[in-house]
Amino acid sequence: MAARHFLFLLSSARPGGNSAALARTAAEGLSAEDSQDWRDLTNPLLPPFHDLRHAGGYAPPEGVAADLARATMAATDIVLVAPLYWYGLPAPAKLYLDHWSHWMRVEELGFKPAMAAKTLWLVMAHSGSTPAQIGPAVEMLRFTSDYLKMRWGGALLADANAPGDLAQDGAALARASGFFAGS
Repeated sequence: MAARHFLFLLSSARPGGNSAALARTAAEGLSAEDSQDWRDLTNPLLPPFHDLRHAGGYAPPEGVAADLARATMAATDIVLVAPLYWYGLPAPAKLYLDHWSHWMRVEELGFKPAMAAKTLWLVMAHSGSTPAQIGPAVEMLRFTSDYLKMRWGGALLADANAPGDLAQDGAALARASGFFAGS
């Protein structure tokens, strides 16, 4: 299997939270040939997204958005590391995805065709949520991967609320060890 380049996108309002700890545990299972790029979507923040599809179109991204677009394009695997907030993704993760609407309309980026060669993953901690409550966040990302013809790698979920609670979810930690081998 060819070496992969993983882009881990942290999006929690709590640095070092359970989602990040779960993602780091899963990343330990990657091969030495696989590279990792860890980014925190909360610092620096992406600028607000403005929908310009019907107002003249988009210029190439600049600043933080340009840097993140380059990192996204360089990755073979994109991992959203996001705790469940109000049955969805945290605002920084959703804002990142909103910017995809911009990037895929800048012809010189070749964003949309390039995404078809990538795999999208989710690593998510939640607090005692039911599958029905977690489902909308997972399905949003599955639909996103389908729309862009990406591979859906899957969702690694853990029941963990307070800092350190991840240690109590042994089943999630066991699933983490081989999680990225699935694609």
